[in-house]
Amino acid sequence: MGKIAIIGSGPCGLSMLRSFQQAEFKGEKIPEIVCFEKQEDWGGLWNYSWRTGSDQYGDPVPNSMYRYLWSNGPKECLEFADYTFDEHFGKPIPSFPPREVLYDYILGRAHKADVKKYIRFNTIVSNVIYNGSEFEITSLNKKEKNISKEKFDYLVVASGHFSVPYIPEYEGMKSFPGRILHSHDFRDAEEFRGKDLIV
Repeated sequence: MGKIAIIGSGPCGLSMLRSFQQAEFKGEKIPEIVCFEKQEDWGGLWNYSWRTGSDQYGDPVPNSMYRYLWSNGPKECLEFADYTFDEHFGKPIPSFPPREVLYDYILGRAHKADVKKYIRFNTIVSNVIYNGSEFEITSLNKKEKNISKEKFDYLVVASGHFSVPYIPEYEGMKSFPGRILHSHDFRDAEEFRGKDLIV
């Protein structure tokens, strides 16, 4: 059956875990599963953190979520086929929910599937080597500061593509006396009250 690695426990990584859990529930054999998550909790970008810059371990904060975000797409386009918003909340909710509501929904599905046991939190995948038949994954547990090397038969990369901001270079940026902030590090507008801004 083999061994499978999943990098990331955001909506896509959690969906992979849920699929394996459903297969196992139906009596199918599933591979040994390890999901690597660099944050201390699941949910990917939906996992709001007040931190910007570096986390408590000195690594870049992957979150771009800001405090008062509301979905710009209707929930009907975001709903999981096997877990409805009505099932989760027990009542109808508006089509454009705030961040906390979507995060709660994503986690509700993951809790129902009981997939947390597969996830190694605070663990960064630092290197992957494919030798033609298997993947060698090097990972670092940020809390325990230990490096591991393991071999896997399959690899799913579900780490997303919005955790590293793209910051273009413009003439005069380095000499600008004010603050330059990428939207990746925006959390709340309160700190800008009464200030002059260019967006």
